[in-house]
Amino acid sequence: MSQTSENGYTQPLRQNFTEDEKRFPWLSLLLDAYLIIDEGVSEAIRREQKQGHPLACAKGCSSCCSSHQDIPVYPLELMGMSWYIIEKLQPPLRQQLKQQLKNLDTVNSCPFLLDSACSIHPMRPIACRQFNVLNKPCAEGEDAFHTRRNDVITPIKRYADEAFDIMLPFYGIKKKAERRKAIKQGAIHSAAKVMRDCNWQSMPEKMSAFDKR
Repeated sequence: MSQTSENGYTQPLRQNFTEDEKRFPWLSLLLDAYLIIDEGVSEAIRREQKQGHPLACAKGCSSCCSSHQDIPVYPLELMGMSWYIIEKLQPPLRQQLKQQLKNLDTVNSCPFLLDSACSIHPMRPIACRQFNVLNKPCAEGEDAFHTRRNDVITPIKRYADEAFDIMLPFYGIKKKAERRKAIKQGAIHSAAKVMRDCNWQSMPEKMSAFDKR
């Protein structure tokens, strides 16, 4: 979620699901972390634009959603994505995604790409939030990270570290010193899974069960 200021600069805003955050304390951790990530991305884009490198990513561009097959997601993110799919996704995307997930074996893109747009955009994972390309849009099937690495924005480390610090209590790492050590060692990254390998085929049944409540 974002807000455009008078000078055209996009400022991230925190997503708020007040009642759901009361039910699920972990959700606040994830939303707080996503805000920090989005702020870091916005700052990185601002720095690049000052040097004359415009952002090429725009609404309707979904090349990376089709070409990337190894997008990492963390357990807390998986919980957020599953919650959003089951409880928050609205028609007509709800019906479209349910059908797509039933036939996931025939889908070569990200499981959540519908009509060239992310159906779970508010809860897209950190890897997706941080992948931004400069100067020119990707060609069909192009992975700019490999074809023109200099055009792919490198995330600002301190923002990413702060975001992961917010998430670590979910994994039982609560003391500040322990969190610092875990971030320095990159311990949380060992918990990441490849998004395509997760059991998204179980979602349609869970969505239907929620709809019957």
